[in-house]
Amino acid sequence: MTFPGPRPVTGDAAVLTTGTAVLILAGAITSQGVLRDGCGFAELTWPDADPQQRRDLERAGHFQYDLYRDGQLLYSSPNLTVRGTRRTRDGSLVITGSP
Repeated sequence: MTFPGPRPVTGDAAVLTTGTAVLILAGAITSQGVLRDGCGFAELTWPDADPQQRRDLERAGHFQYDLYRDGQLLYSSPNLTVRGTRRTRDGSLVITGSP
């Protein structure tokens, strides 16, 4: 799959890699492409994120992720620059990045 489109793709696991850490994520994980101010971004959303993960990802500056469903690779992102992190109302963590 190429850069994620505007339609959300949901998996049950993801491996998120930064320059210093590898996070194994589980649950309803969503990858989606978004367009803001004429720029394309990838958003990765996962539930029950540890508050420390948000701080660690902001400090990392770059990340890459692989999204899986039932052990099958759905999407492998390029190396992305962190453009922001935020929490949703339900407590899920969203990380936004761009190539």
